[in-house]
Amino acid sequence: MRTARHCPSPNFGPRPDGAEVDLIVIHSISLPPGVYGGPEVEQLFTNQLDWSAHPYFEQIRGMEVSSHFFVRRDGEVVQFVDADERAWHAGASCWRGRQQCNDDSIGIELEGLEGEHFEAAQYAALAQLCTQLVRRYPVRHVAGHEHIAPGRKQDPGPGFDWPRLRADLQWPEACFPQDTLVRRVTGN
Repeated sequence: MRTARHCPSPNFGPRPDGAEVDLIVIHSISLPPGVYGGPEVEQLFTNQLDWSAHPYFEQIRGMEVSSHFFVRRDGEVVQFVDADERAWHAGASCWRGRQQCNDDSIGIELEGLEGEHFEAAQYAALAQLCTQLVRRYPVRHVAGHEHIAPGRKQDPGPGFDWPRLRADLQWPEACFPQDTLVRRVTGN
């Protein structure tokens, strides 16, 4: 995307033949958990994280993951994988009756922690990014990692303001998971 800073990840592959990119998956991440602004997320997605730099990193040692985009707390957007390619963000997942959501989705990580609030600059950048993506891809659904991998993942969590995103995008309710239509988060 034109407003994104590029930081290429080696963790991607081709989408399967016939894949229709019609889903955006919203995630949250911070490394170490609850710490913002550092280089660790970019290092994780580019396989450069120093596993010995923090005790938490031992729990994720050796992970090879990526996302298409990462939205920092200040609204900066970083792109790791071209949206035409398959990023490794969803893991075991199912949405719209389809397994393996990596095949036909675009992953967007927000710098944050499950259950905590997100910043106004992040919502603005996310809405702009989603608007750009829908111009290029037949996106018809937006879901959280918690929706495509229930019981396994909880992000972006209850701190994410789904009604705000829906209002910012002005997309139909049918584009969003049912449980996100009434929840309103207070704060930014």
